[in-house]
Amino acid sequence: MDTDRPSLHLDRAEARSVAGDLVALPCFQDDLRAPAIAAVDAALDGALLRLAEEEGFAGKKEQTLLLHTLSKLGASRVLLFGLGPRKDLSLPDLRHYAARAVRAGVRAGGKSVAVALPADECGPLAVQLAAEGALLGRYRYDRYLTGERAKPDKIESVRLLVHPEAPSNGSLEKAIDRGRAIALGAMAARDLVNAPASEVTPDFLADYARAIAARSGGKVECKVLGRKECAELGMNLFLAVAAGSECEPRFIHLSYKPAGATRRFVVIGKGVTFDSGGLSLKPAASMEDMKIDMAGGAVALTTAEVVAKLGSPFEVHAICAATENMPSGKAYRPGDVFTGMGGKSVEVLNTDAEGRLTLADALAYAIKLSPAEVVDLATLTGACMVALGPHIAGVMSNDDAFAQRWLQAAGTVGEDMWRLPLPERLREAIKSEIADMKNIGDRWGGALTAGLFLKEFVGEVPWVHVDLAAPASMDKEYGAYTKGGSGFALATLVEYLCPRA
Repeated sequence: MDTDRPSLHLDRAEARSVAGDLVALPCFQDDLRAPAIAAVDAALDGALLRLAEEEGFAGKKEQTLLLHTLSKLGASRVLLFGLGPRKDLSLPDLRHYAARAVRAGVRAGGKSVAVALPADECGPLAVQLAAEGALLGRYRYDRYLTGERAKPDKIESVRLLVHPEAPSNGSLEKAIDRGRAIALGAMAARDLVNAPASEVTPDFLADYARAIAARSGGKVECKVLGRKECAELGMNLFLAVAAGSECEPRFIHLSYKPAGATRRFVVIGKGVTFDSGGLSLKPAASMEDMKIDMAGGAVALTTAEVVAKLGSPFEVHAICAATENMPSGKAYRPGDVFTGMGGKSVEVLNTDAEGRLTLADALAYAIKLSPAEVVDLATLTGACMVALGPHIAGVMSNDDAFAQRWLQAAGTVGEDMWRLPLPERLREAIKSEIADMKNIGDRWGGALTAGLFLKEFVGEVPWVHVDLAAPASMDKEYGAYTKGGSGFALATLVEYLCPRA
């Protein structure tokens, strides 16, 4: 992915006067006479609205209409994009709109695209979200493509058009910079998830984290623990998962410590770079996409870099316990018992419930940092996908106020999350006869018993668990998302950790 293109900047201009290959206009349902559209239609001698009537375009959500201007405008093509009823507009819709507008420019073979924002939605958040979409619209994982499919698109510049009377105090320019940083972070996370597991090994992630620290200019520090150091700390749960792999485990810790930090926050990402299921081997079809099992770790690491770029009043620690889960003569077995760093013993009944074991030691490590809050991100359970579908992450927490703040941040940036309970009655399901607990519960409530397992390792520290098994990877293109890794939860983390000035 070429992150040097396109250039992205703000323009206080009217769509009819913009030169380039494509200009996109937002259209609310049944509002085709909006001033910006009417001005473009007049310049085209009424051709735009005539075509809209002929094609049945009414501005319904996701509806589009493309027209070649035949040199009657500065832009070669006009794209009308339906946003649906005005009352139903959610600002994150602008991210998807901008992404699809840029993709339309890509398909047209253009070099420059202008994306107009609704006249009454030109505030900093709207501009930030549109900036994210404009860059994410160009994303594709093309590292291994050859021939015609390997050719990059031609997009060199994207302009976000806001009303000429939009604020000129620099807030919108800052929003562009924020959106750019978030989009680049999400694309970096997508690249890590989309790359094959033979490439993104624990060592690769450790080197990637070191590179983040190196290019931060001293803002981010990196510590990487190997097998010996992890054993000395008592991380026997993490090391049990790692035992079957030829790849050495790496426990990665990035830290951002600004002067005068007011709070300490830890984000933990599950970092299983490939999950075969271990001796409880997955069926072949279930193993095909298990390179994505480190999606939480990818987001945790890239978030640290974005936070350092944007600045935060909080001290932020990003942790990724990176390992493969593989079968071999050295692999851990069903029936084995291990005591983790947190002092609790666990009976392993299924080696395919490995993520919670790695997270347990990562949580115990995090608690020793005395954080104000901890969040973990994990592609943890298929049960959560069954409960919430393919696009929504499940959220569990031991602290109502923290959970509410977290969900508010997710809602602001349009990442779909839903809180699930942690019912005490289900704790019986993970009680072991020979250890403090076992690593799986009954068939029912699998996402919840996984959350209850993790809760045992956080004590009283406010904690949020995000099961992103569903949205970590998309099965098809939608809006700003492409098929494959999504970078889901990075935008929420940045919203939570980097308050706008």
